[in-house]
Amino acid sequence: MDERTTSRKIVHIDMDAFYASVEQRDDPNLRGKPVVVAWKGNRSVVCAASYEARKFGVRSAMPAITAERLCPEAIFVPPDFVRYKEASRGAREIFHLHTDLIEPLSLDEAYLDVTENKTGLPTATRVAKTIRQQIREELNLTASAGVAPNKFLAKIASDWGKPDGLFVIQPHEVQDFLLPLSDLEGHFGSYGTRLYQLARGIDHNPVIANRLSKSISAEDTFQIDIPLAETEQQIRRLAEKVWRASRDNARGAKTVVLKLKTKEFNSLTRSITPSVLPLSCDELTTIALALRERVELGPHQLFRLVGVGLSNFQLDVESPLFEGRDIAASEELSI
Repeated sequence: MDERTTSRKIVHIDMDAFYASVEQRDDPNLRGKPVVVAWKGNRSVVCAASYEARKFGVRSAMPAITAERLCPEAIFVPPDFVRYKEASRGAREIFHLHTDLIEPLSLDEAYLDVTENKTGLPTATRVAKTIRQQIREELNLTASAGVAPNKFLAKIASDWGKPDGLFVIQPHEVQDFLLPLSDLEGHFGSYGTRLYQLARGIDHNPVIANRLSKSISAEDTFQIDIPLAETEQQIRRLAEKVWRASRDNARGAKTVVLKLKTKEFNSLTRSITPSVLPLSCDELTTIALALRERVELGPHQLFRLVGVGLSNFQLDVESPLFEGRDIAASEELSI
């Protein structure tokens, strides 16, 4: 490990069973019980599961019907992303008390570079302990934290301490913590070099604040399969969600995408980069509906999912939103 790695102090914060924990916090009747955040139904998937439900094998992204079979006593709660975003905002306000170098990964986790922290605490471990305590006292939620010389190790460390734990990997402990791997380049080609480095705790990626999304999309799985002609209402609703999310970024998207999945689970997309950017939700909706006309599978083909997306963002670097900020692209954002 070289100086670029050992000189950093990275904290990875991961809220414990976040959506389910918010539900249990807000409803005392749910505390200590197996809570599954999901809509009931054959097509629904689990958004989150409390640790009481996880004991039965319930996991995120699992079909809700499977979760119900594994844990018949589970209490199903429909997701409320307004409350989850509010709790996430509260956590990030706590993060900002300690550093401005924050890289959110989702509503419930983020990297923090605390090499130099704003509160004058002597170590990154003290910073992580303080953040966890503030989350507990101010939000009535728990979070796990990993402390390490880089992002890769900090992420591993936070998982190591879950739930409601703190795990620290000091620079001199990295080699003992990670077992050496060999022959990786021969098996995986050029990416083997990257795996070799990660296996030795070498990761030079910095924490990037103000990371922007490469694309924004929303999709909906139907309760029953429907023909393409009956998807207009869903497309309109999804276009509204995507438009609201894209406006928060104060940017224009050059490309509009329509995604479909057939009854047989075959996925297809149609996209267009119009000469004029969509300047309103109505324009986005019109373009998305027009893309539907480019699907030629016949009137009898049934579909189980539809999605609408925006990509190929045009950054408005002169906007006040970006004044004095470094701009970096990130992975796709699904809503």
